[in-house]
Amino acid sequence: MSTQSIIPSTVNRDLQKERDSASFNSEEFAAWWAGGDDALKFKRGIKEYMYKDFDKDEFIHLHYKSHQEISEFAIANSIKVAKKLRQLQAERNPGGTDYWPTLFEAPELWGVHLAGNPFGVMYVMLVRALKSQCSPEQWEEFGKRVERFEVCATYAQTELGHGTNLRGLETRADYDRATDEFVLNSPKISSYKWWPGGLGHASNYCLIMAQLYIDGQLKGPHMFYVQVREEGTHEPRPGVHIGEIGKKMGFIGVNNGFLGLKNVRIPRTRMLMRHAQVHSDGTYVKSPADVLTYFTMVSTRCVIARNCALALAIASTIATRYSAVRRQSPINPKLPEPQIMDHVTQQLKVFPEIATSVAYRLAYDYLWDLFNVTSSGIDKGNYDNLPELHSLSCALKVLSSIDANAGIERCRLACGGHGYLTSTNLGNLYVNLTAACTYEGENTVLLLQIGRFLMKSWRAAQKGAPLAPTVSYFAEVQRNPEFGEWTGSWENLVKAMQFAAAKKTELAFQSLSKRIANGESEEEAANHTGIELTQAAEIHGRAFVFHSFLNEIVGPKSKTRSSALNRVLEQLLELYLVNVTLKNLSDILRFINLSGSDLSKLQARLETALTKLRPDAVAIVDGFDFSDRQLNSTIGSFDGNAYERLFDAALKSPMNQKSVPKSFHEHLGPFMKSNM
Repeated sequence: MSTQSIIPSTVNRDLQKERDSASFNSEEFAAWWAGGDDALKFKRGIKEYMYKDFDKDEFIHLHYKSHQEISEFAIANSIKVAKKLRQLQAERNPGGTDYWPTLFEAPELWGVHLAGNPFGVMYVMLVRALKSQCSPEQWEEFGKRVERFEVCATYAQTELGHGTNLRGLETRADYDRATDEFVLNSPKISSYKWWPGGLGHASNYCLIMAQLYIDGQLKGPHMFYVQVREEGTHEPRPGVHIGEIGKKMGFIGVNNGFLGLKNVRIPRTRMLMRHAQVHSDGTYVKSPADVLTYFTMVSTRCVIARNCALALAIASTIATRYSAVRRQSPINPKLPEPQIMDHVTQQLKVFPEIATSVAYRLAYDYLWDLFNVTSSGIDKGNYDNLPELHSLSCALKVLSSIDANAGIERCRLACGGHGYLTSTNLGNLYVNLTAACTYEGENTVLLLQIGRFLMKSWRAAQKGAPLAPTVSYFAEVQRNPEFGEWTGSWENLVKAMQFAAAKKTELAFQSLSKRIANGESEEEAANHTGIELTQAAEIHGRAFVFHSFLNEIVGPKSKTRSSALNRVLEQLLELYLVNVTLKNLSDILRFINLSGSDLSKLQARLETALTKLRPDAVAIVDGFDFSDRQLNSTIGSFDGNAYERLFDAALKSPMNQKSVPKSFHEHLGPFMKSNM
């Protein structure tokens, strides 16, 4: 078989035409998206350095490997990435941490972690947990070893029988005064730790969330640093039952594992004691705020919101470029087949996902700023921002995962049958991202937690008490219970979503209060009001995304951008606000009187927004600045040679390396002859 590439060295003419006719400079968009010219240069430098030694065809071959081969590949590949990052750190900033380990799980390197990163949890969750929960002495003793990758470790919280409900965790740690140790046990099969990334065979230490008992008295969930495998041989330690949970829909090489413990003893100083402590005499010092125990989950939810936005941007890039090079279904029978991006129905599938990825990325920026402010406050003993941060991180984690999952699937459908091929990477994006709907807090449970925050905030507003910034609109709605004039302006659309969220919150509050007044306990009443609470929580989250998107595009930062870029960003804002408003009309119309004419105008604005974005769609996704290695897609490459790349990937299938398969000689041929 010929080894000559069938992929042209030139860019597809239709795709190049789109770039040449754009109304703005995609490089300016890329700098804005990256966070400035310096940040863009830094990220491009990382990608250029990191990707050049990795086989670009590895992704195609990966999905033909067995489960065990994929797991072994993932570990070897991730270590290769780690070595190369260490080398980059030594070359460009010896002694620093800006490359290694900071970038080990960065989005810029997703394309080299082809099977997933078995050590991703170690840096996304564990190192952060150790930094925020260890005492200074503990960080020096064992925290730094993890950060330097002298040991491999993971974070184990979820159990076979319990996930989001941390108070229900069954793993227990009993303090033994006589030996100054904790004794850890998994009392039954449902107590086994289940799901932690890298736990199966890629960790020799583990940060375990377990119920602390002192003299038989429960003190609640706390974190314990436990050795689970020998450092030299990697064999499981005595009392440790550990392994991998099996094949999953996605994260094919992340080596998710299980862990059972039987009378495993650790020193008392292996309980993380920055906030809560257990002294040698058994005295227990409670944390100043219980939520600090779960603060790692809050930071992880922030990262999930960012990752969902970026994954949707990747899918949007693939679908947009494919829509520019695919020609089919004449609009005018007398003319040649058009680019499918000229069909308004195709525009409706793809363009809103571009806008949605931008909306969530901007919302994440606000969330991450709030996280940093809150972290600084905690260091000074100020916990005032914790409730709002918890609520907002839950809201963005939930909505970004829901919308990104649905959006990636729409992008796949927008690519027709070809989108079903593994080589397009759309299926891989979907099965990896859909896990975000359940890990780090199942979405419905998180919506209920937001609902509780909304109930407290609504009650506070009634009393005239101070409100967190993200629910400050409650006070305005209580002062002015009528919406007022509908103008359809951007500010008006934001106000409408906030008004609907406040009214949904009010209805849930009334239902909850009525049930309590009728004799139900608060817990029973909350359960029976669960549907209304989750509905209020969802629309409250959407109101926040509306507000953050509007503030970024028309606020003071707009003065730093060119008029051409601002015009494109305003078109994305228009599309997002109008499209999401139309999707939530059932809630909006319940509380706001819109005429038939108002609704017709919204529909017309949707169609106009699609039309205005059409000439710039390719340039916008170019501005996301994903390299072909990050996209890993036969139909989404920068050169637009989709058909040639699809065919090239097919030719590389192991099935096509022989003209006649073994099964013909052993089964098919003999069977057909037997019928003669």
